[in-house]
Amino acid sequence: MLSLQYIQQLVDLALEEDIGSGDITAALVQPDSIAQASVVSREAGVLCGSIFVDAVFATLDPDITIEWLKSDGNLLEPNDTLFSVSGNARKILTGERTALNFLQLLSGTASLAQRFANHVAGTGVRLLDTRKTVPGLRLAQKYAVTCGGCHNHRIGLYDAFLIKENHIEACGGIAAAISAARQSAPGKVVEIEVETLDELQLALGAKADRIMLDNFSEAMLRDAVAANAGQSELEASGNVAEHNLRSIAETGVDFISIGALTKRVEPLDLSMRLEH
Repeated sequence: MLSLQYIQQLVDLALEEDIGSGDITAALVQPDSIAQASVVSREAGVLCGSIFVDAVFATLDPDITIEWLKSDGNLLEPNDTLFSVSGNARKILTGERTALNFLQLLSGTASLAQRFANHVAGTGVRLLDTRKTVPGLRLAQKYAVTCGGCHNHRIGLYDAFLIKENHIEACGGIAAAISAARQSAPGKVVEIEVETLDELQLALGAKADRIMLDNFSEAMLRDAVAANAGQSELEASGNVAEHNLRSIAETGVDFISIGALTKRVEPLDLSMRLEH
C-alpha cells in the first residue's frame, strides 16, 4: 500500500515545513559532532510508522544509522525502547520532531484500531476505517489501521461505489442508482446506504454487493440480518462507539465502519533521549 515514492513525498513536505531556511537551533551544535539517541514509549500501544522514520533520517543524512528493536504491529509497553539512531548530531536533532510526528500519529492510529479490534474478538465481524483521514495521510493512516488489526474500507472515490442518500436522490432511486453503477464500472464493488428496512428490501432486490445500514438501532440491525439471509454483505455505520461496539457486532452484521479509527486519534506518547 505504501510506495517509496509516496513515503518520500510526505517526508520531503514535512521536512520542508519544519526546517524552512534552516534549523538555527541545531546549528548551535558543532558541525562534526556525533551523537546517539534512543526513542522510548511512555505508554502501551502498537508501533507503526518505522519506514517514515527511516526515510526522514536517510533524507537528512544517508550516513545516519538506525537499529530497530521493535517492528510495525508489535505491542509496546511503557519504557520500551523502539529504536536507536546514531550519526551527525545536528541532523539527528533536526529530524527528531518530524520523525516522531509520523511515528506518534501512526502508532496512535494503530493502537486505537487494536483496542477496538479487541472489543469484537471472536464475533467474526470486520471493523472498517472510512475516508475521514488527515488530508494527505490517508494511505499512511489506513496502513496503520491494518497494523492494529482492523481493515480498510475503500481507499477513495475511485476504487468502489458507495451510493449515499444524495446520490440515490440524484439518480432517481435505489434500483436506478445500482443499475447505473453496474453499467458505469463493471466489476467494481457496489455498496449502497439505506436508512430503513423498506429501503433494505429495495437494495436487496437490486442485488447490491454490500448494504450500509445507516444509524440502525440494534433491533433493526438484527431484523436486517434476518431479512438479508446472506444475500448481500451488511455493514453497520453511524452511532458506533466503544461502549456499543461488541453488541453491534453480535447482531450478525459482516462489517462495522468507524470514522473514529482515523478521526479521533491520540498520538502515542514517545520520547527521544540523547545519549552521551
